[in-house]
Amino acid sequence: MVVGCGALGNEVIKDLALTGIGHLTLVDFDRVEADNLGKSVLFTREDARLRRRKIDAAADAVRRLSPQTQVESFFADAAYDVGLGVFARTDVVIGCVDSRWARYCINRNCMRTGVPWVDGGIGEMEGTVRVFRPGENCYACNLGTEGLKELQLRLPCPGIIRRNVSAGKAPTSVISASIIAAVQVQEALKLLCPEALSEGRVSSLCGRVFHYEGEHLSGRTAAFKAWDEDCSCHERWIPDGILPVDTEKTDLQTLLALVREKCGCPDPALLLRDDCFVDYIEDRRDGTRHEVMCPGRKVEQKIERNPALRGAGAGRFYQNEWKVLDSSFPCQKLSLSLFGLPQNDFLRFRTGQKTLCYELRRPL
Repeated sequence: MVVGCGALGNEVIKDLALTGIGHLTLVDFDRVEADNLGKSVLFTREDARLRRRKIDAAADAVRRLSPQTQVESFFADAAYDVGLGVFARTDVVIGCVDSRWARYCINRNCMRTGVPWVDGGIGEMEGTVRVFRPGENCYACNLGTEGLKELQLRLPCPGIIRRNVSAGKAPTSVISASIIAAVQVQEALKLLCPEALSEGRVSSLCGRVFHYEGEHLSGRTAAFKAWDEDCSCHERWIPDGILPVDTEKTDLQTLLALVREKCGCPDPALLLRDDCFVDYIEDRRDGTRHEVMCPGRKVEQKIERNPALRGAGAGRFYQNEWKVLDSSFPCQKLSLSLFGLPQNDFLRFRTGQKTLCYELRRPL
C-alpha cells in the first residue's frame, strides 16, 4: 500500500511498478493540479486539465508500466476512511505523507493490524526514511512531548512550498524525492523477503533513520528506535468474525441486530474507534441547537457550510458527542457511513462482560 500520491508517492509508485510488484493499493484524497506536473512523473497535462483524482491517474500509469500489476485504489483519507481490513491484508505500507498527524494515523493502523511500514519525508534538498515494525519500533513512541502537541498540524505541500519560498528557500527538490523514494522501495522489498532478513543476508533500516542531505551531498544513518509497552497504538485488533454489511446501505439498528444474533448479548454497544459522533451542536450564547449528524472531525466543516453559522468557529458551540452507540441512541436508522465507518473496517462491540471485534464485509 502506498499512502499519498504526491511528488514522493509518484516516485515510489513508479519504482514499485518497474519492479513488477504483484498487487498495489493506492490511497490519496487529492486531485491533479497544474502545479503538480513539475514534480510528479506519473501525471500528464490532461490529468491536470480534467483535475483527475491522483489515485486514478497513478493507477493508469502503473498499468502502462506494469500490465501484470493488480491495482486497487481508495480516494480517501487513510486516517479514517480506509478500513483496518484493507491494512490487515497488506504486506507492507509505504507512507508518502506530509504531516505528523497522517504518519501517526498510518502507524496506529499498522500497529493494530501487525503490518510494517516505511515512512519517507522530503523538504528542500534533503529527506529521511524510517522503518517501523510492530514489536520493534513505533512512530508514536518516537514522538516527544512537542511532537504530540503538533499532531493536529496538517500543513499540505503547497503550504510548505509557499512558506519556504517566502523564507528564501528552495521548494521541494524532485531529486530528493527520487532518492528518498528509491530507499523507501528498497526497504519495502526487504520487508517482503523475511527469510533474507532473518538469515542476515540483508539488514533493515528498522530502528534507524536514514538522512540524505543534498546541498553538500551527504548521507548518514542514526538510531531512531522506541517501543513503549504502554503505548495506546500497540493494541492488536484481531476480528472474532465477519459481519455481512454494506456501510452505505446498512443502518445502525441492523448492525446491532446482527451482533446480537452473533454473540447472544441482548444489548450490544458499538464502541467508536478514534472519533465521536455528533448529532447536534448548541450555541453557547443562547442555547440554540443545530443538527449536524456527522463524526466529530467533520463538525467544523458543517459549520462553515451552513450560511447561518459560517465564520462562527467551532469554539462557539457545545457538541453533543456519542462514543458508545447502543439501543438508547435516538437515530437508529442512520447508515453506518454517516458515522464515518468505512467498508472493511474492524469494529469493536461491548457485549456484556466482553469486547468483541468484527470486520465489515460487503455481501457478495
